[in-house]
Amino acid sequence: MILPEHLHCVWTLPEGDADYPERWRRIKGGFSRHVPSCGLRSPSKKVKGERGIWQRRYWEHTLRDETDWQRHIDYIHYNPVKHRHVEWVVDWPFSTFHRYVEAGVYPRDWAGSGKVGDGGFGEV
Repeated sequence: MILPEHLHCVWTLPEGDADYPERWRRIKGGFSRHVPSCGLRSPSKKVKGERGIWQRRYWEHTLRDETDWQRHIDYIHYNPVKHRHVEWVVDWPFSTFHRYVEAGVYPRDWAGSGKVGDGGFGEV
């Protein structure tokens, strides 16, 4: 899920390999090389050779079971509505939600327009 100010992802990592930091370093580095320099950088970002588009931290969580996985997927898919980028989940183009709809996992009108309350998938 890609949003204007952040992104979400769920990964299945190889057995015995939980190197989140290296993966994020590569994702951020590869993306940053393809984005024009925005010019404004803090002194600490200049010293470290960083661009202003990424925050330094990230939140990682190992999914415990199928229920935990589903709550996170629901939360991620609902995020564009939560942040008021769209009224309906299906209207956000940069999401795996569309694949899930095609596979019959979600109906096209799932969680649109705030009709699901908290949906049991609030902040996870």
